[in-house]
Amino acid sequence: MAELTGTGTPGAEPVGATPPRTVPADGASGHPVPGTGGTSRRPVSGAGGRSPGAGGRPRVRWWRRPWVGPLAVVALAFLAFSLPPYLSLDPSLSRVPLEGGFAAYYPMLVAHVVFGAIAMVTCGLQIWPWLRRRHPVAHRRIGRVYVLGGVLPAGVLGLVVGAAGPFGPMTQVSSVILAALWLACTVAGFRAARRRRFADHRRWMIRSFALTFSIITNRVWGAIAMIVLMPQAETVFGGSDIALIQTVSGLAAWLGWTTSLLLAEWWLERGGAAGRRRAPVPARG
Repeated sequence: MAELTGTGTPGAEPVGATPPRTVPADGASGHPVPGTGGTSRRPVSGAGGRSPGAGGRPRVRWWRRPWVGPLAVVALAFLAFSLPPYLSLDPSLSRVPLEGGFAAYYPMLVAHVVFGAIAMVTCGLQIWPWLRRRHPVAHRRIGRVYVLGGVLPAGVLGLVVGAAGPFGPMTQVSSVILAALWLACTVAGFRAARRRRFADHRRWMIRSFALTFSIITNRVWGAIAMIVLMPQAETVFGGSDIALIQTVSGLAAWLGWTTSLLLAEWWLERGGAAGRRRAPVPARG
């Protein structure tokens, strides 16, 4: 789990960072530039006649990011299905079995779900190119909400809720590791922005956003695992529904965040390789 400057998309303002003071280049203030005959330099348009966006880079048209719309639809559909039962505060509507849990488990589960929903919504706003470009101040503030009002409380609660989960040790270990990585990547990205290390900030926040949305890929893997393993319920699992459910849950838990994180790493390496190919080759003497 986005590329905020929270996610760090090129041209976006980083989360938690104060906008740098702009110093006009030679000629930008109206003073003549030496060697130009007293004519001030004018900014030039980007490649293909497009106006450059923030940072002097050409703006990328919406059709170059076709995943933004579908991702928003999927996230909203997921929240519309998953969130309402917990907003009712009725334990009987919980989608997670509560038998055997400690007294505070359900309230902590509800808080984890609500803060996680805040993280997902703000994450979706942060990867919206129009918002980053047209409203950078709002983008920065939403990024702070993502970190301080979404990931941090949801991640801390996730450590406890995950460790006490009802789906067996395989799922419990995965959930605790996911919560710890989610917190670590987000805090590392936020600190990098505060220190104005924006390249590092971008990389950490892309990882954070991948982990935010891994809850959705978790459900996809769960459905696939159930379809594949259900016919073997009487043979491999000896007719035990508990063994089948714990296996499906464990596979979904591990594959959900590992595949999302691997995809984020591939995206980062792909972007780094493309940047190296575009870099000018220094002339040899």
